[in-house]
Amino acid sequence: MHPPKTTGLLSKSVGRAGPLSIGRLAGKGAWTGLPWVTVALMALLGGVYAATSDTGPVRVDTLVRWGAKAGPLVTEVGQGWRLLVANLLHRDLAHLGLNLLVLAVVGTAAERTLHRGDYVALLLGSALGTMAGSLWWSSVVSVGASGMIFGCVGALLVLGRKPRGDGERGRYRWFSGEGALPTVLVFLWLGWTSAGVDNAGHLGGLLTGLLAGTVFSPRERAGDVTWTSRWLRPAGVVALSLGVAVGVTWEGSGWHVERDEGFGVAVSLPSGWRREEDAHGRRSFSNGLPGLGRATFSAEAIEAGEPGDGEVQARHFLEDELIAGVPGPHGQVRSVSGPEAAMLGGRPAQRVRAEVEGGAGATSLRAWFVPRGEWVYRLVFTWPASYPAYAAVVDRMVAELRLEEPAALREARARALLVPGAVGPLRALGSQLRRWGLAREAVEPLASAMRLAPADVPTRVELARALFESGQVEEGCHAAAEARVYGPSETAALEAGVRCELARGDAVRALSRLEEARAVDPRDARLRAAEAALRAALDVPGP
Repeated sequence: MHPPKTTGLLSKSVGRAGPLSIGRLAGKGAWTGLPWVTVALMALLGGVYAATSDTGPVRVDTLVRWGAKAGPLVTEVGQGWRLLVANLLHRDLAHLGLNLLVLAVVGTAAERTLHRGDYVALLLGSALGTMAGSLWWSSVVSVGASGMIFGCVGALLVLGRKPRGDGERGRYRWFSGEGALPTVLVFLWLGWTSAGVDNAGHLGGLLTGLLAGTVFSPRERAGDVTWTSRWLRPAGVVALSLGVAVGVTWEGSGWHVERDEGFGVAVSLPSGWRREEDAHGRRSFSNGLPGLGRATFSAEAIEAGEPGDGEVQARHFLEDELIAGVPGPHGQVRSVSGPEAAMLGGRPAQRVRAEVEGGAGATSLRAWFVPRGEWVYRLVFTWPASYPAYAAVVDRMVAELRLEEPAALREARARALLVPGAVGPLRALGSQLRRWGLAREAVEPLASAMRLAPADVPTRVELARALFESGQVEEGCHAAAEARVYGPSETAALEAGVRCELARGDAVRALSRLEEARAVDPRDARLRAAEAALRAALDVPGP
C-alpha cells in the first residue's frame, strides 16, 4: 500500500526563513490583536486530527473515509467536497505539527495584513487551488494544510510589493525581501525532489495566493473601505478558485475506450483508470486506489473448444471463487445470487451478483459470462459498497461495452478478398467465422472451398461443423459422411460422424463412432475425454 502524498515539507526549513520569522513579526508594533481566524483554523486542524486518530494510527483508508483528495472519488463519483476537506487532514502528528508551526507564522502575518474577510477568502481559494492542482497532476490520495500556507505566502509576496505611501512602503516590503522568494523556491524544489510530497498542490496554493495578492490590498482605514473591496473581491477570488476546481474535475471526469483487438472487446473506462494484472494474471483495470474506494474491471476469454455455454462457466465461477461464507480471491463472501439470464453487448449472457467483505470493507461484485463461438468471455466488475454512486459508473461501463469483430476474423476476410477463388483463404475464413459464433455465415465460404477442392477432408469437416452449429443437421451429416469417404482413416472425419449422431440425438451410435475413432488414434486425449464423458452420461462402463 502506498502512503498518501502529504504536504508537510514546507515546515522543515521555517527556522531559516528570515523574512517570515516570528521575531520580525513581533517587531511590527502596529500589528496588534489576536489572529482569531488563524487560531480557529489551527484548532480545527488539531481537532480533526484527534478525531481521525481516535481509533489508532491514521492509515490511507482512514484518510479516504474522512475526505482525503482521492481523484476517482472526485471525478467519477462526484465528491467534489473532498477538495476542501482534504486540506484539514494530516497523515501523522509530525505532519500536523510542522504545518501548524508554519501556519502560526505565515497565517498570522496574512491575517494581520488583510481584512479578515479577504483572509478567509484567501484560505478558501488556496484550499481549492491546492487540491485542484493536485488533482490535475495526479489522482493519488493527498492531504494536508500546507497548500493554504503556500497561498498565504504567495499573497504576502505580492502585497509586499504594493506600497501604500512612503510611510507604509517599509512596513510591507519585508514580505518580498531578498530572502522570501528564494525561500519559497527552495521549498518547491525540495518538494519536487522528495518522495511523498504533493508539490503540484503546493504550486496550486501558491499561484492562488499570488493571484489573490494582486486583487487584495493591505488593511486600510475604515473610511476607505468600499463595498467592492469588502465583498466583491473576496467573493471573486473564491469563485475563480471554485471555477478552476470545477474545470479540473470536469477534465478529469472524461472517459476513454480500451480495446482488445484479439478478442474484439471494447469497453469504456473512466480516463483515470490504469491497466494492471490481478492476482491470477488476468488483464484488469482499476481506479488506482489501494484500498477503500477501489473499483476494478477484469476480463478473461475462456476457450471452450465447442460452442460456449455461459451458464456452465458461471457455475464454475460460483463453485471456485464465490462460495458463501468462505474466504475467496475476492474476499469473504457475504451473499451471492445467480446465475441469471441477462444481455451484454447485444448478446445473451449469464450474470452473477455478490457482496464480499475484504480488508477495505464491503465490495459489490458483478460478473458476466458471454458465450461467443468457441469462447466464453468472463467480465468481472467490483466497486466499494461504501460508495453506492459507483454503481452508476459500472452501469455505464456495462451499457457501453461492445463486442466487435476480432482481428483474426478481419484478417481472414481481407485474405479472402485479396485472393478470390483460392481454397486456403476461403477455408480459413469459414473456419474463423464458425469459431467466433457465425456458423450460418461460415457455410458459404466453406461450401465454395469444398467445390474447388472436393477431396480436401479438413474443408468437409469444417463445413459439417458449421452446418451442425447452424442447425442444419441432415446437411451436416451428409458432409460428414462424404468426409469419411475421402478420409476413411482420418480422425477428424470419424469425429464428424460422432457429431452427426449427437446432433440426431442418438448417443448410443455416437459412442460407437467414438470407439471407432479411438481405435484409429488411441492416444488422442480429447477423444478419450469425450468417450469418458459420453459413457458417464449413458451410465455405460468403460471397456
